[in-house]
Amino acid sequence: MNQYTFEAKNELEQQLLCALDGTVSGDAFMRYLLDAQVFMPVEDEAEQIKGFQRSTRAQPLVLKDEAGTQVLVLFTSPERAKDFVQDFPSYGGGLLTEFSWVLRKMGVPAGIALNPGLDAGFDLEPEMVADLMAALPPEA
Repeated sequence: MNQYTFEAKNELEQQLLCALDGTVSGDAFMRYLLDAQVFMPVEDEAEQIKGFQRSTRAQPLVLKDEAGTQVLVLFTSPERAKDFVQDFPSYGGGLLTEFSWVLRKMGVPAGIALNPGLDAGFDLEPEMVADLMAALPPEA
């Protein structure tokens, strides 16, 4: 039994809880995460048609930490993002996609916060993100 008040609602969250309580190694979780689907909040376009995005480039929610490092915000599901994005009203939309896709689209390494503000979440430093980006297999 884990010590978190966070109740897993999908397989990614189950794996995350296991990694946090040590029943799954960090390396095993990171391998799982690469193919797992995550939710990335994206900025809504001004004057949009409801449910239709004109732009081909989504603007993800990126914040700066205390040290000035850029941090990409991701969640284990859209439901987990609801409370957090209330403080960022222009981020009403989002993408469900594989974590590896997010890494490939980042361009330059930044930090990543998975489930910020929740009991079950973690931060990846830019160096760890760079290592993950370098280890990605080529796209098919």
